[in-house]
Amino acid sequence: MVLAAVADPVRWTVLTRLAESPRCVCDLQEHVPVAANLLSYHLKVLREAGLVTTSRRGRWIDYALADDALARLHDALPGGLVGAPS
Repeated sequence: MVLAAVADPVRWTVLTRLAESPRCVCDLQEHVPVAANLLSYHLKVLREAGLVTTSRRGRWIDYALADDALARLHDALPGGLVGAPS
């Protein structure tokens, strides 16, 4: 499920932005050229894959890369692709 989540270019763009710093949806919308409802869908997929976390700030929701997102991506790769010993 992790690799399927990051295979979409929109979701990869969102992850790239979140790797820089946590962001609210309004900031993500400025950099991800999709409709608001579609962006919400992509964020939901990333949350369900465990790659993104949320925190509420008043009426705003901030999104951040999960602490273990890179490890989860690494673990999802087939062993032969990550330089595993032969």
